[in-house]
Amino acid sequence: QVELVESGGGLVQAGGSLRLSCAASGIIFGSYTVGWYRQAPGKQRELVATIFPAGSTNYADPVKGRFTISRDNAKNTVNLQMISLKPEDTAVYYCSAPRLPNGGRYWGQGTQVTVSS
Repeated sequence: QVELVESGGGLVQAGGSLRLSCAASGIIFGSYTVGWYRQAPGKQRELVATIFPAGSTNYADPVKGRFTISRDNAKNTVNLQMISLKPEDTAVYYCSAPRLPNGGRYWGQGTQVTVSS
């Protein structure tokens, strides 16, 4: 059974930093393209960062230069380092990986990030 568990969220002032972690069980994270998504109240869930099996990364424009996605294969985790946080970064953050081979996605339960102005 596959499980993704996010941690590291919290309340931080604008300009501050947080480090989110997503721990996987039941799959080898290093073999997957893993994404961090976020969903703010009243808004659609959006993809903010992706890491591919070879280690390359991709970021949404609003977070480029401020967020860094990385993986720790020894711990089977994918992390999201967030700096220079802004109030508009406030959202529930989720990690996700594709459900292979049948399609769909695995999702964690989410972790709340709140940035105060």
